[in-house]
Amino acid sequence: MKNILKILFISFGWGCIDSVEVELWDECYHIDTTFIIDLPNSGLTGEIPPQIGQLINLSYLNLFENNLSGQIPEEIGDLVNLTHLELDHNNLSGTIPYQIGNLINLTHLELDHNQLTGNIPSEIGNLINLNHLGLYVNQLTGQIPVELWNLTNLNSLVLLDNQLVGQIPSDISNLINLEYLYLGFNSFNGSIPQEISNLSNLKDLILISNNFSGEILPYLTEMENLIFLVLGGNNFSGEIPTEIDNLINLEEFNLWGNYFSGSLPEEIGNLASLQRLWIDGNNFSGSLPQSLTQLENIYSINISFNQFSGLIPETICDLGLDWTQWDNEVTNGLQNNNFCPPYPSCLSVNEIGYQNTTECSECSVLNGDTNNDNILDILDIVFTINCILIQNCNSCSDINDDDIINIQDIILMISEVLNNP
Repeated sequence: MKNILKILFISFGWGCIDSVEVELWDECYHIDTTFIIDLPNSGLTGEIPPQIGQLINLSYLNLFENNLSGQIPEEIGDLVNLTHLELDHNNLSGTIPYQIGNLINLTHLELDHNQLTGNIPSEIGNLINLNHLGLYVNQLTGQIPVELWNLTNLNSLVLLDNQLVGQIPSDISNLINLEYLYLGFNSFNGSIPQEISNLSNLKDLILISNNFSGEILPYLTEMENLIFLVLGGNNFSGEIPTEIDNLINLEEFNLWGNYFSGSLPEEIGNLASLQRLWIDGNNFSGSLPQSLTQLENIYSINISFNQFSGLIPETICDLGLDWTQWDNEVTNGLQNNNFCPPYPSCLSVNEIGYQNTTECSECSVLNGDTNNDNILDILDIVFTINCILIQNCNSCSDINDDDIINIQDIILMISEVLNNP
C-alpha cells in the first residue's frame, strides 16, 4: 500500500519524495541514480537551488546558456563525483565559492560569460585533474593564485576579459600540457618569464590588451607548435629575431600597438602557414622584405603606423589583397609609413594613404611626376593635392621652384598633364 501511494504521489505531481528525490526547476531527480543533468539552453530561470548538492553521484552538470541568476551555491562543493561542470552564459553573480575546490575529480570547469566578482579562489589549485578552466568574460579581480600553476594536467587556461592584475611567474613552466593560454583583456603587467618557452605544446598564446612589457619574442622562437601568437596592445619591445621562421605552424602573428623596432626579417617569408600579419602601431623601420610576397596563405597584412621606408615591392600585387578592407577578421594597411614612390600599380591613392616622403630620393626626370612613377597623369595632381592638405610635400611638388607648394603648382601640373596626353 505504501509503494502504491508513492507512485500516485509522483504521477499526479504532488511533489518529490523526501530523502529520495530532489526538486530542481519543477523536476524530480533521484538522489542515488542521477548521474547526468544536461540542460543547456533550456530557459531555466532563478537561482541554482542549494539542494543540488544532495545529488552526490552526479558526474556531469551542464546548465549552459540559461537565465540563471544569483550566486553559485556553496553546496556545489558537495558534488565530489563531478567531472564536468558548465554554468557559463548565465547571469550568475557574486564570488566563486571556495568549496569548488572539493571537486577533485573535475576535468572541465566552465564559468565564463557571467557576472562573477572577487578573486579566483586558491582552492581551485586542488583540482589536480582539471583539463580545462574557463573563467573568461566576468569581473574577477586580484592575481592568479599561485596554486593554479600546479595544475599540471591543464590543457586550456582561459581568463580573458576580467580585471585581473599581477605578473606571470616562472612557475608557468609547470603547465607542461598546456595548449591554449588566453590572458587577454586584463591588467597584467611585467615581463613574460623566459620559462614560458618550456610550454612546448602551446598552440595559442593570447596576451592582447594588458600592460606586459620587456622582450618576449626571443623566448618564443623555439615553440614550434604555436598557431596564434597575439601580443597586441601591450608595452612589449625588442626586434623580431631571424629565427622567427622556426614557427612553421604560425597562422596569426599579431604585434600591433607595442614598441617593437628594427626591420622585418627576410625569414618572415618562410612562414608558409601565416594568414594574418598585424604589426601596425610599432617602431619598425627599414624596407619591406621581398619574401613577404611569398606568403601564399596570407589574407590580411597591416603594417601601418610604423617607420618603414624605401619602395613597396611591385610583387605585393600578387597577394591579391584588398588594402581598403578593415574589420575584425581582415585589417589591411600600409599607411603612415615613409614609403617612397613609385608605388605598385595595384594600389590606389587611398590604399597607399599618407606617406612621409621627405627622405625619399631625387625627383623624377619628368617635370610634374610628383609620385615618381615615370608617368605624367592625374595621379600626380591628386598626389600633390593630398600632400598640400596634410602639409607634407617634398620639393618634387614645387613645380615653379618658388620654394612654396600651393595652388600655382597644381595649375602648372594640370597644364603639364594636358600637354602630355
